[in-house]
Order: sequence, then structure tokens, then C-alpha cells
Amino acid sequence: MLIHTPEPRPSHVIIYAGGQLSESSLTLLETADYVIGADRGALFLVQHRIEPDLAVGDFDSVQEHERIWIREHSGQYIDFDAVDKDYTDTELAFNIALEWLPEQITLCGVTGTRLDHTLANIHLLRKALDAGVETRIIDEHNLIMLTNSSLTLTRQPFPYISLLPLSSVVTGITLDGFAYPLTNATLRIGQSLGISNEFVKDEVTISVTDGYLLVMCSRD
Repeated sequence: MLIHTPEPRPSHVIIYAGGQLSESSLTLLETADYVIGADRGALFLVQHRIEPDLAVGDFDSVQEHERIWIREHSGQYIDFDAVDKDYTDTELAFNIALEWLPEQITLCGVTGTRLDHTLANIHLLRKALDAGVETRIIDEHNLIMLTNSSLTLTRQPFPYISLLPLSSVVTGITLDGFAYPLTNATLRIGQSLGISNEFVKDEVTISVTDGYLLVMCSRD
């Protein structure tokens, strides 16, 4: 697999995958300097007259004429055999972006009706965090991040903020700027203590001593 490494290396990579996507997600392109379309996510971009810098996947979810259209309107086009590959199309795109160690990766179209894919994509946040790359998942109703140290957030257009452990236990959780503050708290998988908190300040902080904590800003 030959992929041209962009020069200079991008600071913000956005990946559009084949889950639920809306036109509002295209506003995120204003802050991106490299765009990857994963399988049907590449088709979404091309349909909106946006040429991805890279289109990657097995393209088994598009028609043949759509695959040709994607290939003709992408900076680079790399396809994989649908059987002889070990990763989902989203993870293929994500692994490529992660190799470049950008400052930030944004994942769009990685949630939807397939809960198995959604959970697998949320788990990618841990791989990114361990590599030191700030990564977030965004859809119409959610902004999802992961921390194992501290995180500062400004008030979001999502009124609710929930905390869920991604490791079996998260300790030393301290919240500032929330309707329901916590100090040196512990969350274990299976608990709902961290669900549906709210902002009371324009800037909030979350800190943990040990473990991986999902931070999910949501709206109905």
C-alpha cells in the first residue's frame, strides 16, 4: 500500500466515514488541512462537490459507477479487497491519519444504526489518546472525546455532558463548572452516575487520576 505522506504534515485531519452524515458536518472542513473519505464517506464528499485528499476502503457499499466517480475526484484513491483486510474502512483511514501524528483528528460519519461499528469507532479514541493525538467524534447529536488526565471544554451547543468509563475503573474524577460536581470520585463500568450532567460555567474542566474516561456532549 503506497500512500503519499502529505508535506507539510497536516495538523488537522478530518475523516468522513459511511455512517450517518449530514450537510452540517461539512462546516468542519473550514478548520481541516487534510480530508479523508472512507468508503461511502468519500461518496458523500464527492456528491457535495468536495474532492477528498484521500479516498480509501473496499468500496463495497457503493455502486461501480460511484466507485469510478470517487476515484476520478479524489487526490489519492486506494482500494482494498473486501475479504482480505483486517480492519474496517474507518480504521484503515484512521490508521493512515494516525501515522502522520497530526495535532487533531476529527471523525464524522462513524456513528449510526450499526452499534457494533459505532462502539468500534469509539474505541479508536483510545488508540489516538495513547499516541498523543487529540481526537473527537462528531455527529448531529454528539461530541465524543476521551481523556486519561485532564480536559477543558467551552460551553457546547450540546446541553448535556455525560461521563462513562472506557476502562474497567476510572479514579480521581474531579469536575469543575458542572451542575453536579464531583471530587476525587470513582466510576466503574456498569454505573450511570456520570450521565446527563450540565454546564453551569462557560468553561468546565474534567480531571482523572487513573483510567480512561469518555466525555460525551449530547442533545436530543
